Amino acid sequence: MTEAPPAARSSAQSHPAARILILDDEPMILIDLSFALEDEGASAVTAGSAPAALDVIDETPPDAAILDVNLGGGRTCEPVAARLRELGIPFLIHSGDLDRQGELVAQFGVRVIPKPTPGSQIAKAALRLVRQAAEA
Repeated sequence: MTEAPPAARSSAQSHPAARILILDDEPMILIDLSFALEDEGASAVTAGSAPAALDVIDETPPDAAILDVNLGGGRTCEPVAARLRELGIPFLIHSGDLDRQGELVAQFGVRVIPKPTPGSQIAKAALRLVRQAAEA
């Protein structure tokens, strides 16, 4: 394994990878989005439930988040969205349940990407949120 030249190492260290939280109750979607984010140079942190996502946020806040609205069993991402808002962390919604959850989604006032959408498009949208927040 070859080591990166010093200039490349210092550049990478001065611009760490964006850390993106993915909240979804579907393991295959978590895997797909994780790979898509890694392909874009980001670091993915996954959670399959709202309590797990809140633990991640409280431990080390992400730079942005991708949230599924319906987490099964009548549970939603609402407490996670509220916590992200409190902290000023940008997020987007990635959901296939927009008919039943439309009112809840509308109150978030964020970008909504319907399922199914290619993981690469969702990853790029999340990274745009990080760049926009850095420029603000």
